Amino acid sequence: MQYQIFEITSEFDADICKVIKSVGIEFGAIGEGFGPSDNEVLQMSQHYNDRYQSKYLLAAIDGEIVGGCGIAKFNDNPEICELKKLFLTPQSRGNGIGKQLCLQLIAYAKGVGYQQCYLDTLANMTSAIALYESLGFNHRQQPLTGTVHNSCDIWMLKKL
Repeated sequence: MQYQIFEITSEFDADICKVIKSVGIEFGAIGEGFGPSDNEVLQMSQHYNDRYQSKYLLAAIDGEIVGGCGIAKFNDNPEICELKKLFLTPQSRGNGIGKQLCLQLIAYAKGVGYQQCYLDTLANMTSAIALYESLGFNHRQQPLTGTVHNSCDIWMLKKL
């Protein structure tokens, strides 16, 4: 399967918002404390850019946005970033797209000087958890202090 990965621009905000919200519904990530309910989802391109030491990448197949993933500073901590909002449509899963998104974002995080990468997710997102484990993320017993996604039940951290 051929796919393209590229940085988000405003013309794709509505497309990725639709993907994030529909995948959120699929996995029960609905309401406060879940990523799909964050205000940034409505205009992802406005929240991810080099000025904020953050990046959001999109994946497309035949010109259609099928998912994305981002990385951003965790709570203004210059040493810790957060892998955020990895959401892929069902038909695009299992093709290495999620892994490529994560690898490119981890490389970016190292390049801008982050020392650790945090993420939170849901236990029912088993494929994503397996991906994170394969990339060297380690499970934590509790979230990092200050996490806004307090409805998640899996927390992981990777040394960069």
